[in-house]
Amino acid sequence: MQKVLSMNTYRASTLGYRAFIVFKRFFDIAFSLSATVVLMPLFLIVSILVAFDTKSFPIFVQYRMGRNNKPFKIYKFRTMNASAPSDVATRKLKNSDKYISRIGRILRRLSIDELPQLVNIFLGQMSFVGPRPVVLTETDLLQLRTRNGACSVRPGLTGVAQTSGRDKLTAVEKAKMDAFYANNMSLSLDFRVMMLSIGYVLRSRDILDGRNDSVTLKSIFKKERSA
Repeated sequence: MQKVLSMNTYRASTLGYRAFIVFKRFFDIAFSLSATVVLMPLFLIVSILVAFDTKSFPIFVQYRMGRNNKPFKIYKFRTMNASAPSDVATRKLKNSDKYISRIGRILRRLSIDELPQLVNIFLGQMSFVGPRPVVLTETDLLQLRTRNGACSVRPGLTGVAQTSGRDKLTAVEKAKMDAFYANNMSLSLDFRVMMLSIGYVLRSRDILDGRNDSVTLKSIFKKERSA
């Protein structure tokens, strides 16, 4: 994975690769729709908690860079107060902890805040596996992705970088892993990334921004009662 080449355009003409792309899109549509239906009760509960905690609309909409460098609107559960800058990556914010809400810390730790992106996947703006879409101001990473061909695939809910260091990676390291995925897309790689992602979420691995293990739902409501 250390040596990354530019996107192998000849793969697009092979029958096996085209079949994989068709299956990948079919899986994205079917699974995102099914997951949305099954998780609807969770969505409603989280929406109420977020609205109560942030005093704002629970769904956060932000422009992110999509396939072939075309921006799109991404959907997330709001994890920051309304006063937080909307076009800056959390890792680049000074004192980001002061913006992250109490419920937001839990949602980030469990990656629940990303679940509304099932809508983006259903609409074809994202896939379950691919390079994570970043805000338009992360020009360093976007330039590297453009240079190595990683921008040619749909961004994902999770990806190689998210199971290989996540927030601990530099922009250069992320770009290399994103290009690795773009050059080696396959059913087996997607399956492996998705399985690894489950473990990462359950163990809250490599999440640096807003990390506060002392925050729990019990502590939040305890503070609300005493306020």
